[in-house]
Amino acid sequence: MSGTLFVVGTPIGNLDDMTYRAIKTLQEVDFITAEDTRVTLKLLNRFNIKNKLISYHDHSTKQVTENILDHIANGQDCAIVTDAGMPCISDPGEILVRMCYERGIPVKVIPGPSAVVSALAISGLNTSRFTFEGFLSVTKKQRFEHLEMLVDEPRTMIFYEAPHKLKSTLSDMYKYFGDRKISLCRELTKIHEEVLQMTLHQAIEYYELYNPKGEFVLVVEGKKADVCKTLSLNDAIKKVQDLVNNGARTTDACKEIAKISNFSKSELYTAVNNLI
Repeated sequence: MSGTLFVVGTPIGNLDDMTYRAIKTLQEVDFITAEDTRVTLKLLNRFNIKNKLISYHDHSTKQVTENILDHIANGQDCAIVTDAGMPCISDPGEILVRMCYERGIPVKVIPGPSAVVSALAISGLNTSRFTFEGFLSVTKKQRFEHLEMLVDEPRTMIFYEAPHKLKSTLSDMYKYFGDRKISLCRELTKIHEEVLQMTLHQAIEYYELYNPKGEFVLVVEGKKADVCKTLSLNDAIKKVQDLVNNGARTTDACKEIAKISNFSKSELYTAVNNLI
């Protein structure tokens, strides 16, 4: 009978955020896979947990993955943890979970702290709909393509960023997004936790004066709906007629108003002609 893979969330900074269920699971499984065994060992020692640790990270070979899967398939329970927060989110554990399902191995989650949701909750921005974008690429072409893809994203956007790349990231975001609101969440749950709410331009100016320190979660305002996009058909027709009255051809006027409304050029042209 197969064992189970337990995806176990661990604290993102403050070890007191560890849950009773997470501690119990790490005590009872047959072995634990960890992104960095040295980091996880500190966590286990804090709660007096004695268990076998196996390293599993971005550079683990296919053979390491297969060995872990074989152990679980043969009846051993395994817990996967990351250095901080929920494993499998921007994390190699994603691959292990997928391969477990492919082999018919059950997967259970032991939820814990998440930097993404924690930052969103205290950002002061719209939390009803959001998109997690992880780290921007260090390769300029991929980085700019990523930002270009998000220019018209209406949902709140969440990014991870390291302190040494923060200034360039803020500058690139300003170029693509304009001066939107941003919440910069630093060192969440730790002693020096800080949340700054400002605009992208203000953030650029702020970090010209202060050196970024600690790991950041950036929560960026989504694109606001163009006011003109909410035009009713009657309002759109009136704007077309105003352009025509000022000398524009009807087809040209319809084309211009189509750009700033939810109506196509042909829809506007038909509607205007029906009034004649």
